[in-house]
Amino acid sequence: MYILFCYLSYLAISIGLTVWVAKTLHRNGRVFLIDAFHGNVDLADSVNQLLVVGFYLINIGYIALALTTKAALENMRQVIELESQKLGVVLLILGGMHFFNILVFARMRRRGTATYISSKA
Repeated sequence: MYILFCYLSYLAISIGLTVWVAKTLHRNGRVFLIDAFHGNVDLADSVNQLLVVGFYLINIGYIALALTTKAALENMRQVIELESQKLGVVLLILGGMHFFNILVFARMRRRGTATYISSKA
């Protein structure tokens, strides 16, 4: 019974966090991408959507892989400890993906700005 509770709460919390982070990145990344692509809204929205899909695939894939355990859970303390360990790794991955997305956006913006400036010269 403890293992079922652990699995269900882990899935609910980790997928909920992933959806929240993805929506935040999608909403705030759009403005950045529009600037990076010099107002080309269609291209910015397309790239933004592709980044979100990749973000979901990586994070939900890891969440599914990390679901298994060989630990015998005999009390709530063990459930909380196992779940906190698994959620901690998910949060670290979400943070890493966030910084990776920012790095990608920054490079795209820098490249787009350099191309835009050189085409003006």
